Amino acid sequence: MAAEKARFYLEKAVPELKEYEQKGIFNKDEIRSIAKKRSDFEHKVNTPGVTESDFVRYIEYEMNLEALRKKRTKRFGIKATPQHAGRRVLFILDRATRKLPGSLGLWIQYIEYCRRQKMYRRLSDVFSDALRLHPANADLWVYAAKYAMEDHADMTQARSYFQRGLRFCKSQRNIWVQYGRLECIYIAKLFARRRILGLDESGKNAEVAGTAADDDTDMIALPAITEEDINPTGKKDGEIDEGALETLNSTPALTGAIPIAIYDAAMKESGHNIILSHEFFNMVFEFEDLPCLRKILDHIVTQQTTKSPLHYRTAICHIKAPVAGLKVTSPEFPQALGISLSNMKKYQLDPNLAQELIKWLEPLSEKEELDPALHKVLEITLARARKTPI
Repeated sequence: MAAEKARFYLEKAVPELKEYEQKGIFNKDEIRSIAKKRSDFEHKVNTPGVTESDFVRYIEYEMNLEALRKKRTKRFGIKATPQHAGRRVLFILDRATRKLPGSLGLWIQYIEYCRRQKMYRRLSDVFSDALRLHPANADLWVYAAKYAMEDHADMTQARSYFQRGLRFCKSQRNIWVQYGRLECIYIAKLFARRRILGLDESGKNAEVAGTAADDDTDMIALPAITEEDINPTGKKDGEIDEGALETLNSTPALTGAIPIAIYDAAMKESGHNIILSHEFFNMVFEFEDLPCLRKILDHIVTQQTTKSPLHYRTAICHIKAPVAGLKVTSPEFPQALGISLSNMKKYQLDPNLAQELIKWLEPLSEKEELDPALHKVLEITLARARKTPI
């Protein structure tokens, strides 16, 4: 049976090889070598004991062959039949995921290949199949959401992936953190858009569409932003609506309401897990230019000090919060650092907190633009943290 299947698939590839030889893309010896290699691979992947690595080697071989074919057709100015371009790789990837549906590695390879080739319709189907078979894999939901946002700027679809993923992965910390990251990125983009509102994009509403709550109680209710929020008077062609600028500032979605809603939902589902809370804080802390940065971080720290007041993770977040969003050259930085050091005195310097302080302060102290006096203060604080017994 395996040999018959192998022969069947090899015979289907004969017209392709004949075309390559006729057009001079590959010579007779190369065609013979390709046929031999494919025969070996086909007999392997059609056996009952086929493994993921068998398919991976086959796929890699076909990808390399396709890359060589493209180079030669371009160099020789040959017009190859479009139906052969990349089809064999897709054919093998499809067979691989059908034969070994539990192999996440093969699904990722399939997704990445379609993404590189910009085969978006096929990719949508592949994502659907992969997520249906691996609903409890949080990383796959995150990948799908990032793809929707990065490749298509489709925030509605990206949110949908996260909302659906959370039905299956509520206990996995990373999906909550990455959902929050997506919303912070989106807020940053919307504020950037505010600066050029009305110049060339004021008439579009796709980019700023919010997520309306549906009847599914598993979904997180998120504030929405609409076309009217950014352009209530409907001005077009470069006219800036000054009233819209003010409205945009007060829109709930842009004041940090969505990341806060996600954080609160994460805390509720996790029983106020302090590790998740710390990870969420660190993620938001990275967005130095986010206008609502302080509001989000203050909300997190307030919740931490209420639920886990003595935990070292609460301590490090409370200590770091005052300097959030400030560059070391900022006039406000010295005073903010003073508040941070004052907050540090409120906690016992145990080994865990000491390690967190070192992790935070070492990169800060190495910045060349840091004021010498502040550098000295940081070095003293670091020395104290390093002396803390483990």
